[in-house]
Amino acid sequence: MSDLPRPGGAGGSSSDGAAGRTFLVTGGNTGIGHATAVALARDGGRVYITSRSAAAGETAVSAIKAAAGAETVWPLPLDLASLASVRSCAAAFLERDEPLHVLVNNAGVGGQRGQTEDGFEQHFGVNHLGHYALTSLLLERLKASGPGARIVNVSSEAHYDAPGVDFDALRRRTRSFTGMREYAVSKLCNVLFTQELARRFTGLGVTSYALHPGVVASDIWRRVPWPARAVIKRRMLTVDQGAVTSVYCATSGAVPAESGLFYDKCQVREPSPVATPELAGQLWTHSAEWTGLGLSPVIAARGGPRRAAARKARPGFPTGPRSSPDARPLR
Repeated sequence: MSDLPRPGGAGGSSSDGAAGRTFLVTGGNTGIGHATAVALARDGGRVYITSRSAAAGETAVSAIKAAAGAETVWPLPLDLASLASVRSCAAAFLERDEPLHVLVNNAGVGGQRGQTEDGFEQHFGVNHLGHYALTSLLLERLKASGPGARIVNVSSEAHYDAPGVDFDALRRRTRSFTGMREYAVSKLCNVLFTQELARRFTGLGVTSYALHPGVVASDIWRRVPWPARAVIKRRMLTVDQGAVTSVYCATSGAVPAESGLFYDKCQVREPSPVATPELAGQLWTHSAEWTGLGLSPVIAARGGPRRAAARKARPGFPTGPRSSPDARPLR
């Protein structure tokens, strides 16, 4: 596994590193998340990984420990397509009563069609809303673990293909045949979420970063219909190569000076011009309404007048003005 990144910097430069810090990596049982967890644990980090299957999580933990030569790795069950599961995962971590220095929102789906159990388009529900909810539930622990706490959102350059966010479509099943149109929107949401986190938490000891891992031949594409899957996986990076920028954003001493930026190949890259503060604010408001989260006094105070509707939302119910008629209560 010689391609695995070294925490701290793209070229192995001195930095904060992972030693003595606690990380939570979603989707750490496979692909980029697995490679990220190995790199962090190998450098002395305490690493929690999530997976939908408890058995897969246990198997992955054993493999990560062996590859990293470290014992400080633990599994947590998490199905991002279920907000109830997200709440259970957050509660399970918080019960361990230890700090959380870095949350790596890595897990995701691509090329799928369907709807989550809470009634959201599959890519949006898993890639953004589940991570929004998990982040919201862990924010107080992140703030208490700072200064220097970080939120790393694995996005994609596919976000450049999204023309915007149709909030009505987010409450419907996937419409496109390959799901790639919806995937691009979900990755734009990752960028918008990162930017809004930076605006709302300036000076509170928590920074946020979005990144493009490269076009990686990971398990995220496993449900793309054949032969489209074969076409899009040509000339892709390995998962170890794809983890480099994630590890960089999670550990480098060079990134905390600025928050809310988009990284590619361990370098800052200008995100899509569609990623505006106005759209980010709208996404936050809808996400808060649909999950009943993100409405703490600190967050609300920083939100200002444009968050008035969110503050009136009934926790646990999708009360957004653009919700579809068949919207279901969140569990």
